[in-house]
Amino acid sequence: MKFSLTLAAGLVLALGVATAQAQTVRIGNQGDALSMDPHSLNESLQLSVTGNVYEGLVGRDANLQLVPLLATAWKQTSPTVWRFELRKGVKFHDGKPFTADDVLFSFARAAGDGSDMRSYTNDIQAVRKVGDHVVEVETKAPFPILPDVLSLLYIMSKTWSEDNQATRPVDRRKGIENAASFRANGTGPFRLRERQPNVKTSFVRNGSYWGRIEGNVVNVEYTPIGSDATRVAALLSGQVDVIEPVPLQDVARINASGKSRVMQGPELRTIFLGMDQKRDELLYSSVKGKNPFKDRRVRQAFYQAIDIQGIQRTVMRGASRPTALMVGPGINGYDAALDKRLPYDPDAARKLLADAGYKDGFEVTMNCPNDRYVNDAAICQAVAANLARVGVKIHLQAETKGTYFPKILRRDTSFYMLGWTPGTYDAHNPLNALMRCVDDKGSGQFNLGAYCNPKVDELTLKIQSETDKARRDAMIQEVFKLHANDIGHLPLHQQALAWGVASNVQLVQLADNFMPFRFMSVK
Repeated sequence: MKFSLTLAAGLVLALGVATAQAQTVRIGNQGDALSMDPHSLNESLQLSVTGNVYEGLVGRDANLQLVPLLATAWKQTSPTVWRFELRKGVKFHDGKPFTADDVLFSFARAAGDGSDMRSYTNDIQAVRKVGDHVVEVETKAPFPILPDVLSLLYIMSKTWSEDNQATRPVDRRKGIENAASFRANGTGPFRLRERQPNVKTSFVRNGSYWGRIEGNVVNVEYTPIGSDATRVAALLSGQVDVIEPVPLQDVARINASGKSRVMQGPELRTIFLGMDQKRDELLYSSVKGKNPFKDRRVRQAFYQAIDIQGIQRTVMRGASRPTALMVGPGINGYDAALDKRLPYDPDAARKLLADAGYKDGFEVTMNCPNDRYVNDAAICQAVAANLARVGVKIHLQAETKGTYFPKILRRDTSFYMLGWTPGTYDAHNPLNALMRCVDDKGSGQFNLGAYCNPKVDELTLKIQSETDKARRDAMIQEVFKLHANDIGHLPLHQQALAWGVASNVQLVQLADNFMPFRFMSVK
């Protein structure tokens, strides 16, 4: 993990100028957290926002090192049982004490219907209360990285959830809301003060927080600003203090303003395209009676039709790293020797399509967000143009993530874009969530195209339990080779981080693109 620690460790900005908004930071982001429910959407932006209010048993520090939060210590008492000592004296924001009952409730809630966090719980057999401040987590098989897996599973108050009829997660796929979508009651360093979805969400420092808050910020105002030009103008005019992301074409202008600067660094997120490989007939295609994506030759044709270097050069302005894998440098299990893309070759793509029976190509709808990833809609437009050159006509549907994610998470798609940052900083996370065969327990929960190779599943389970690093790494490499040979997904690139920050604000930029308020200061 040396590389990821280097990425995460710093990029700390601290230039002192007086401000009329002392101890208040105003953040403008291209999108909003879709809910305050910490189990409703496994998306880094939402988990970043709600992670200021809620906490897990363990968490990450400013160097992305695993640290105690609501658990003070943990150990394995047998190959399949972990014991967690819970922190005493912690209170939820409503003043109720935190106990083992809240842990049992939260684990069950995260594993239940409607939860988007089931891939973090699918290999847990049982959670038991040993005492008011001791719990045991039993796994179905040895699971040496369990603490890392639990860092994004946030704990809710059992009593508050019951009192507010929020015992089940908000289900974004079905449009179901409850009190947890608009209100919050965690143990974290900030409290939710006001929630206006898609308008503004306000947070205030938790004066009775059990731990240390490193920064001096008291108030945080989070505002979604979808327009790139408006977001940059708001930063340069002083209406907001932080923007994310910075449009790549505006980096130089912001750095030259004298009022703010751009913090840039590599991100651990991989952007990729997925294809429906399960249905016998695609939902949105001109091909009737069969599914072209079930044919590996078609998937490879799409891969080799995409000019990833052109996308890097013209769309991303150099701020991306083309990849052949579903993980990048900084993730445990990454192997540079395997990170070799198939060549961009439109002629080879046309031949593959013809060999598969699509000499004249076909039409298919592509779903993309337009306010989630860096240049997401523009990337999809470039891919559509690339595919048009080999005879595939793309009907591009780009939309706000508020409607995009519920749609694709229902698997109401034939061809889609997704970005993934492994929350455990380990290859097992994308193997389990993106590449395992889909079941009703949470395996392959984000394998939205239902790619399935039983050998990948077999190896993923072995990787989960293996403690010998050399054997584990060899199995990870084998899985990546199998997935690449299958053309299970179409990896594109790891995008770069670009945050615009006012010169009087100090914060820490993390390679997972989380933005903890606790590290923010205003001078």
